[in-house]
Amino acid sequence: MDCGMQWLKGAGTGRREVRILFTSAGRRIELLQAFIRAARKLNIRPVLHAADVEPHIAAACLANVSHQVPRADSPSYINALLKIVRREGIDLLIPLIDSDLVKLADARERFAKLRCGALISAPDVVRTCRDKLAMFDFLVQHGIDTPETWSLAVLMRLRNHHFPYFVKPQFGSASRGNFVLENEKALRAYAPHVPDAIIQEFVAGVEHTLDVYTGFDGRPRCVVPRQRIEVRGGEVTKARTVRHAGIIDTGVRVAEALGGCVGLVTIQLILTPDGRIRVIEVNPRFGGGVPLAIQAGADFPRWLLAEWLGRPSRIRLDHFEEGLLMLRYHQSFFISGVGGRSTAGRSPKRPRR
Repeated sequence: MDCGMQWLKGAGTGRREVRILFTSAGRRIELLQAFIRAARKLNIRPVLHAADVEPHIAAACLANVSHQVPRADSPSYINALLKIVRREGIDLLIPLIDSDLVKLADARERFAKLRCGALISAPDVVRTCRDKLAMFDFLVQHGIDTPETWSLAVLMRLRNHHFPYFVKPQFGSASRGNFVLENEKALRAYAPHVPDAIIQEFVAGVEHTLDVYTGFDGRPRCVVPRQRIEVRGGEVTKARTVRHAGIIDTGVRVAEALGGCVGLVTIQLILTPDGRIRVIEVNPRFGGGVPLAIQAGADFPRWLLAEWLGRPSRIRLDHFEEGLLMLRYHQSFFISGVGGRSTAGRSPKRPRR
C-alpha cells in the first residue's frame, strides 16, 4: 500500500515547533483547537496558519496568522499556497473542504519539494471519491454494499422506475442539491436542475459517519462510527459514537480498497432495518463532525503529529469511548479594527467573545 507520503514519518524528529497551514479554514475552530492541544501534549509549539478566500473567518481568530488566498478554482490558487509555504516555513498542510482536494492532490510533490507534507490522499483516490458515479463503480467492483446509482440520462431511459429515489450532484458536497424524489413528476421537474445529477436508490435506515485514521502510510488503524442524529446545512449538529463491529469492518474494507489514503478518511453509510451496511459516500479529508471522535479518545491530531515527530502511538481499531453524545451550538466572535484592508499574512487582533 503506497500512498506516497511515508517520507513524513519522522520528518519532524527533534523539532520543538510545528507550523500547520489549514486551507479553506472557514469555521473549523474545534479542529484547530484539537491540533493546539495535541501539539502541547507532545511538548511542541503549534503555529497555526489559516488560509481562506474570505479574510475575516472564524478560524482566523484562533490561528496565529491568517492569509487571504484566491478561490480554489482559480489558476493561481496553488501558487498562492506555495508562496505561503515557502515564506512561512510550513511543515504540514491540511485541506478541509472537498473543492480543494483534486488540485492539492496533484500538487503534493510540489509541496514536498519545500519539505511541506500536504495531508491529502493520492490523486487517483481523490478523483474516485469526488466523482460519485466513479465511487459507485469502485464500491461495486470491490464487493462493498452500496445503493444502486445511475446518471440522470441513464435513469430516464429505464422503462420502469421504482420510487422514491435520491438525487444529488455527481461532484457535490455538503449535501447541497440533495433531496428525495417521490414520484415521476418530481423526477422530471427537479432532477434536471441539479448540476450533473445522479440518481440513487433511496435507502431507509440510520445514517452513520465513520472517521477512519490512516496516518501517513494508508493503513486503517482506527475507525470511529458516529450515528448522525441531527444535521443542519449538511453539517452534523447532534451525534453519538457507536461500537458496531460490522460498521467498523466496513470502514477498514473501504480504506484498504482505496489504498493510497493519507490522514483521515470520512465514510458515510446507512445501517438498514434488516442489518445491511450500505456505503453512500467517501470523502478523503477531516469531516465536520470529527471533534466528536477526537473527544471520544481517537486523538487524530496527536497521532498525526506524533508520526511526524517519529514517535509511534499505540492505537486500537476501536480506540474510542462508546455512547458519547455531541450537541453543537453557535458561538460569536467580535474583532476590533476591521477595515477594508486585507489581513493576508498577518495575525488578526484577538477576538472579544
